[in-house]
Amino acid sequence: MSDRKRSIAIAITGASGALYATRTMAALLEQGCHLELVISDYGRRLLRDELGETAAVDKLTDYLAAKYGDGIRAGSYTLYSNKDLGAKIASGSQNCEGMVVVPCSMKTLAGIAHGLSRNLVERAADVMMKERRTLIIVPRETPMSLPQLRNMTLCAEAGAMIMPAMPAFYQMPKTLDDLADFMAGKILSALGFPHALYPSWEG
Repeated sequence: MSDRKRSIAIAITGASGALYATRTMAALLEQGCHLELVISDYGRRLLRDELGETAAVDKLTDYLAAKYGDGIRAGSYTLYSNKDLGAKIASGSQNCEGMVVVPCSMKTLAGIAHGLSRNLVERAADVMMKERRTLIIVPRETPMSLPQLRNMTLCAEAGAMIMPAMPAFYQMPKTLDDLADFMAGKILSALGFPHALYPSWEG
């Protein structure tokens, strides 16, 4: 059996929900994954605005280790510019097996839905759909307009999984981190990873 690290693309865009992104990153790194990371300009601003300067892109590894522990060092990541349409994950010939856009802004959702490929996030998502690989879109917006709902439908019809940032409460969350654990756990489950980020429903 190959010991090659599983490769997952993570895109962080400018919708609110930076904690969902960093918790998902940390959980996948703890699993020993290699992450192909793309952060839009507004995604970079989001990390600073919602999590503070210690979560800025150039400090992200230290932020994740400080918050989630050194277990994140089991994995690795490569950071790409969102402008780099020649990056590895812009091609279907690469071995990246799945992609998560978390959080996903409505602008990015529209670009993915209509196959615009104006930047690396949109192009990499388009690659996932055309290659029939797992694409998980985590929109974070409320209320939603009819065009936004239709864009989600277009993505779902093209094979993407729409996973709105709607954490459950049956696990009796006590903190914001508990809510982020739930969403990260849902994402890991959809990617086929076992986890203990929240308790299973027992009936």
